[in-house]
Amino acid sequence: MEITEEILNHHIRQAKEGSQISFNFLLDHFWSDVYQYQLKRTQNDNDAEDITIQSFSKAFDKIDSFDAKYKFKTWLITISKNIHIDMVRKNKSSLNLKTTREQEEEAYAVADDSPSPEDKIITEQNLAKLLRDIKQLKPKYQQVIHLRYFQELSYKEISEQIGEPMNNVKVKLLRAKKLLAEIIKRS
Repeated sequence: MEITEEILNHHIRQAKEGSQISFNFLLDHFWSDVYQYQLKRTQNDNDAEDITIQSFSKAFDKIDSFDAKYKFKTWLITISKNIHIDMVRKNKSSLNLKTTREQEEEAYAVADDSPSPEDKIITEQNLAKLLRDIKQLKPKYQQVIHLRYFQELSYKEISEQIGEPMNNVKVKLLRAKKLLAEIIKRS
């Protein structure tokens, strides 16, 4: 479906004012452009999808910085390209780490990896704190976190359960994780 500049600019303005409907419109309209661009770059469906989700999340977080003299699609693709470049750099730097033979032997010499009673208590305390932190999120974010990580539903199952497109679920989940990370960092 081809949209006019007028409609697009209207949704961009509304998104800058926080309209979820306009965010959804922009996501639905530009998802395949960004995804296809990343699929060509990465040659990997999962990486392309992850980068696309991150791209929309970053774009929506930074939508106030969008300058209307540029094309919105170009802006999104640029964000996406930069995320991919950062990912490649990060992967290269993590691959260049060298270990000594002693370090490798030490890593394989783990005696018992079952949790001790103290570890179990700490885990329970951490889970209780995490649940308290999750309760600070808006209900829509609590819902997607719960469905994904506690009920272990797929994106498609979550989409069907809450009656929203799968792309919205992915961006909403990404946003929920980001907000949760900020809450955890503050506490």
